[in-house]
Amino acid sequence: MKKNLLLTLALSSLLFASNTVDDKKEDRIKKQIIIEMEKEKKYAKEQTFYSAENYDFKGSQVNPDSLSSVPHIEVDDLDMDSVYD
Repeated sequence: MKKNLLLTLALSSLLFASNTVDDKKEDRIKKQIIIEMEKEKKYAKEQTFYSAENYDFKGSQVNPDSLSSVPHIEVDDLDMDSVYD
């Protein structure tokens, strides 16, 4: 009986912890969608193409909060000789 209770408690705590991470991710996504929708409204109203002097480069930077959820990809050495074989 105690083992079942402990197992249930452990599993529910793991599920709760995984949900909080997903909630943070969903909140970040919703905020970014709102920001992008506001930009699109502005672009639709102005209907102009921006040159390099007028473009907002700060808005296209990567959000540092989202970097923790990106998996690390290990790259093997690329041997171009074997590509054409």
